[in-house]
Amino acid sequence: MTEYLVKRANLLVFGVLMVILALVGAVTWERLNASRVAREWSQHSYRVLTTTKDLAIALRDAERGQRGYVLTGRDEYLGPYHAARDRIGVLQGELQALTADNPAHQERIRGLAPVVQHKLEELAQTVQARRDGGVEAALRIVNTDAGRKDMREAETIVAAMLADEQNLLEERLAQNDTRARWVRWSVLGGSTLAMLTLLWAARLLNQAWSRSQKTEDEQRVLALRLRTTLDSLSQGVAVFGPDRRLKNWNECFQVLLALPQAMLRQGTTYATFVEQTAKPGRPTLETEDQIRHGSQNPREPITYEREAANGHHLEIRRTPMPDGGFVLTISDMTKRAQAESVLREAQKMQAIGQLTGGIAHDFNNLLQVILGNLEFVRAKLTDDAKLQQRIERAAWAAQRGATLTGQLLAFARKQPLAPAPIDLAATMPDLIPLLRRTLGEHIEVRYVETAGLWPAMADPAQLESAVLNLALNARDAMPGGGRLTIELGNKVLDPEYARHHAEVTPGDYAMVAVSDTGHGMVPEVLARVFEPFFTTKPDGKGTGLGLAMVFGFVKQSGGHVKIYSEPGEGTTVKLYLPRAVGAAIAAQRSGAPIELPRGTGTVLVVEDEAAVREIACAILADLGYRVLEAADGEEALRVFGANAAAIDLLLTDVVLPGKVRGRELAERVQALRPEVPVVFMSGYTENSIVHHGRLDDGVQLIGKPFKREQLARKVADALGAPAISEAEADNIVALHSKRDA
Repeated sequence: MTEYLVKRANLLVFGVLMVILALVGAVTWERLNASRVAREWSQHSYRVLTTTKDLAIALRDAERGQRGYVLTGRDEYLGPYHAARDRIGVLQGELQALTADNPAHQERIRGLAPVVQHKLEELAQTVQARRDGGVEAALRIVNTDAGRKDMREAETIVAAMLADEQNLLEERLAQNDTRARWVRWSVLGGSTLAMLTLLWAARLLNQAWSRSQKTEDEQRVLALRLRTTLDSLSQGVAVFGPDRRLKNWNECFQVLLALPQAMLRQGTTYATFVEQTAKPGRPTLETEDQIRHGSQNPREPITYEREAANGHHLEIRRTPMPDGGFVLTISDMTKRAQAESVLREAQKMQAIGQLTGGIAHDFNNLLQVILGNLEFVRAKLTDDAKLQQRIERAAWAAQRGATLTGQLLAFARKQPLAPAPIDLAATMPDLIPLLRRTLGEHIEVRYVETAGLWPAMADPAQLESAVLNLALNARDAMPGGGRLTIELGNKVLDPEYARHHAEVTPGDYAMVAVSDTGHGMVPEVLARVFEPFFTTKPDGKGTGLGLAMVFGFVKQSGGHVKIYSEPGEGTTVKLYLPRAVGAAIAAQRSGAPIELPRGTGTVLVVEDEAAVREIACAILADLGYRVLEAADGEEALRVFGANAAAIDLLLTDVVLPGKVRGRELAERVQALRPEVPVVFMSGYTENSIVHHGRLDDGVQLIGKPFKREQLARKVADALGAPAISEAEADNIVALHSKRDA
């Protein structure tokens, strides 16, 4: 009987304790919740104050930028003006949303909107007047004092809003402090009472009850740990019972399947999730029939892959449980799929790079012998017009072979680039007349550009070649005539765009878009359009390297290519080139030809291919130079040692047999005589003088095969004589070759 009474007393004490704790907890929770709400309103007031102040600052910044431009006429004042003007609208919208609960603020904002609009119109009129009519025209608008009146009125409204919101903030902070003090005393009193009650109850509760309570606490902690663990997973997890109803889940399960919050509750049937996530013609999850009949061993886990409605690539694993239920584990494999795609592309590029690298050097050496001898003979046969014509045709064919090799190297991203800031608005219009002559009268060429174009960082010659390639492809797509549009603009590729294009780095880009009204492409062709040697043209009408070269050039420049095409609607190719920041734009070159330079200095020619060495020496000797030659690096060092004082320039191949390579030879020569310039020759450019496709600073390179004029200008330029650069010569030759083709 005593044991019974003790147990009843224990239960009574425990009940009283629970009631006290519940009351204290309920009151404390209510006060804590009220305090939280008060803090949120205080934070809301801070946001309103900050946004209002930002609006006032933006108005002053816009006026300051306008005044700077009116007084100086310098465009750098328009940057802050435009930035502040654009931000005013955003801030007004934010302020409108933040003060939706305050009718007084809403009324002020409605009154502020026309004042701000009128002020912005006055600022815009003043800027336009300064641009069109000069400072006097702008000052006439400023002296009307209309803008000053609007500014004072706007500042008055903003000041009233700031004052009201500051008063409201102070009231809310005071309320929050009062609630916080009440909560502290409530917690302290409740804690004290609970501690006294627990001490009294501890004397009455028996050991069995303590063990039971301890076991329950451990189970609660374990459940909390399991829930925390599930929610921390990057995979979606859901547990279904034997009746195919949802028992437990984590947050990632909802996110990956894009499920509505209302659907995630215990008891929701599995069939409901199947129906919710189904795509047209194919469900994302297994159906219940597939679960019942799909596996010969019902205890084995099943893994399958699906594409979700939002485009994500999902891996779904169903693991049976002993009670007849199962666990669904969902993993987002989108990034892995993108990485695999990039890896496949890189492997393909590596294979093509090995192919091109293996043949480029030898093939360009052969072309150099052919082209050099043809030009050498052409210079001697000035009286026979028919022979001159045949030599011209043979030289064109050799140059065409060099162009094809260069295009293949471009796709493999192995050609050396000389990137420089390009003013697209200044360089692109010069290309339009050439395009009109090249494409013919049946194709209308339009040119569109946006004001304030950013400079692009790219190789100017390669960019012009890429645009010309796109224009020629567009011409072939419009045999009956059409319209070609060259469009320039500024684009920002944000992280969201980069997330769907693994190779894109978010940032600012200068865009060059080439659009045509041709027959367009079907999706099957569009998917392969940048592959090398892929072409839809008849045999003999195209190599399939034009677009591949464009793709390789843009990728090597750190840019991005996007192509849009629909059958019968035309095609648009957009080249996104990195924005040039913090670099001066190079002066625009002049295309006017100059006299071919000659010289009298001594040149040491180092080339292991005898035929290439012979024609290079012959060209230089014909130009008036004294020529010394060597077949490898060791022989070149001996020749240099015997004639060190007389040698004015070293012309060497990069890839040389033996222990002394071209780069090492140049370093040794310049160690003895630092003033001797060095010009490298190469038919395969991925070597020690090129890093990531870009020439080292100060390195002069002439690619094989080269023409007589190119070698003459390169040598004269290295020796300090006036000449145009190799890039200019290459560009002029390439443009005219493509036009003649």
